[in-house]
Amino acid sequence: MKKQRKPLTTSYTNLYFEAKRRYNELLLIKKSKEAALEKVPPGKIHVSRTMHGVQYYLRKDTSDKSGRYVRKNETTLIKQHLQKAYDEKVLKIITTELQGLQILLKKAENAVNQVRKAYSAYPAEVKKLITPVDVSDEDYIREWMEETYVGKAIPDYLPFWETKRKERVRSKSELNIANALADKGIPYKYECPLQLSSGVIVYPDFTVLDVKRRRVLYWEHRGMMDDKEYARGAVLRLKELTREGFFIGEELIITEETSANPLGTNEIETVIRRFFL
Repeated sequence: MKKQRKPLTTSYTNLYFEAKRRYNELLLIKKSKEAALEKVPPGKIHVSRTMHGVQYYLRKDTSDKSGRYVRKNETTLIKQHLQKAYDEKVLKIITTELQGLQILLKKAENAVNQVRKAYSAYPAEVKKLITPVDVSDEDYIREWMEETYVGKAIPDYLPFWETKRKERVRSKSELNIANALADKGIPYKYECPLQLSSGVIVYPDFTVLDVKRRRVLYWEHRGMMDDKEYARGAVLRLKELTREGFFIGEELIITEETSANPLGTNEIETVIRRFFL
């Protein structure tokens, strides 16, 4: 089954997430510059252009119109105050942009929340008669989780691993992935069938709901990559999913391990932070 077109929604767009990324990036720079400026001694350097280059004068405050002439061999002092002047300019520009982004993000969040509340405030009986543009996170999760499915049978001879949600999975690493998702309240389905355009049905290890971005991601854990036949099958599966339009780092998450290099819980946490938090 080809990727379905994303339904009409007022949910957060790529523009919102890019603005959020930009805001967080600038905030780090702002904090860094503020910390650096606190360590610089008072005074302001004035650069005077001459026929032979530039001259430097250190002024104590705004009332000091001439300042003390600074010799060019006083490199540390010159660099310190030039950096200070530059940082002050950058900080002013960044602060202005941060203020604009803060307003943009706040307006976007308010609009999304108001649209979602417009539907979620209705009684359940009334909701059935309305086709919403967007719904609350709770309604979105509930509707997705209520979609029933039949997973792939697990042979009895395999080791018994049971998640916190009382689901049986095939390996310890899958157990760790499932429990990490559950602990963070991220909705998922284990081995939910996915029909490809060829008619073939595959069972991605985890079908995970990215609530914030209103999308579904597939998490495939390749647990025996030191087994040649298993690795061959994993490569074929990846090629198959790529042909369907699922790409690593976008709709598709791939984690791997061998017997000598198992999947660590820290790796699982990193993946979850990257894609869902």
